Parts: sequence; C-alpha cells; structure tokens
Amino acid sequence: MKLKKINEALQNALIEKGLTEANALQQETFSTIKSGADCLIVAPKNSGKTTTIVLNVIQQLVGKQEESPRALIFVEDKEKVLEMESLFEEFGKYTPLEVYGVHDKGDMDYDKNYISTGIDVLIGTPTKLNDMFSSAGFNVNRLKLFILDDTDAILKLRHDTKVMRISDSIAKTQRLIFTDDYTERVAVLADKMLVEPYEFDFEDYEEEEE
Repeated sequence: MKLKKINEALQNALIEKGLTEANALQQETFSTIKSGADCLIVAPKNSGKTTTIVLNVIQQLVGKQEESPRALIFVEDKEKVLEMESLFEEFGKYTPLEVYGVHDKGDMDYDKNYISTGIDVLIGTPTKLNDMFSSAGFNVNRLKLFILDDTDAILKLRHDTKVMRISDSIAKTQRLIFTDDYTERVAVLADKMLVEPYEFDFEDYEEEEE
C-alpha cells in the first residue's frame, strides 16, 4: 500500500492481502492521523473506515512493547469486535502487537485477568468497556489512541455517557471519531471530546469493500 513512511512489517502484511493501493480515505487521512492530531472522519459504510483504523493503530504502535493498553477502540457490537480482531491478526502478522477484544457476552473475570498480563490494543463495546474501567482501574497513562468506530450507531444506542466517562478519565491521548453519518449527537460528542480536530468528509465517496 502506497502510504508515506508506512511501517515495513505492516506494508508486507497488506501486500499479502492484496492491498497494494490505498483508497481515498486512507490516502488523505494517513499523514494527519500519524501526526497525532485529533480527527473527525465522516465516510459511508464500506468505505474502508475499519481498515483505516487498524492500519493506523499498527503503524503507530508497532515496535514499542508495553504492559498497559496503548490503543482503546470502541465498536458497536460483538460482531464488530470479532471483525476488527480478525483484521488486526491479518495486518499485524509480522508485528508483536497483542490485541484483545471484549464484548457484552464475554466473561468479565477472564477478560480482566487476560488484560492484566499485558496487551497493546483493547477493542470493545461501550457497555463492556465502561464496566471494566469502572471496576478494574486499568492504567491508562500510556494510552496513545482513543478511537470510536461506528460512532453514529453507538450513539443511537445512547452510549454517550459511557464513552465520555472513559474519555474524561484519560488526561492526554489522541482521539479519533469515525462515523457513517454526521448527526447532531456525533457533533455534540465531537465538540466535547476532540481538541482542535481535523475534519474529513467522504460522504460522497464511492463505496468500496471494508
């Protein structure tokens, strides 16, 4: 995939999957996300948002092993947790990153114990992440990325408070919001959460496979 200064291990995995060309969303957002800026990215379904999240997280975290999570990713439901875990497994096959997903149907004690052994990326649903952060007190001092995928869908389920509760507990991190539609709820959340964000609008983008 032709992206400026992309990590070689990530590049090799993408090429193996046949992803040799970045689409418009990935091309236009890559350098800005890599710079550490907060971003609001609006793009339709099947435009490559999830792929964009995964490749940017791997790009930023690869080669820096630590015990506490450095990327926290909110997704809509169990199906999306599993989908994103699978993409991390494919694109991160040549990196040592430890990725773990949690959802509402998982076992809380098992999840807590696994995370305590040390992971790099934590993916989860708002309800499960909120319950875990409320009861486990995870170390978020090393968190580098706070990401919302499916933001409009998450907010339709009225998870605003849960997301903001965790966001407010993290003093400094890069925050990224990805959404299919720029609704009033998304606008309010972005205003509360993002600091001087770059805004990207791909609403008229020709749809591609995620």
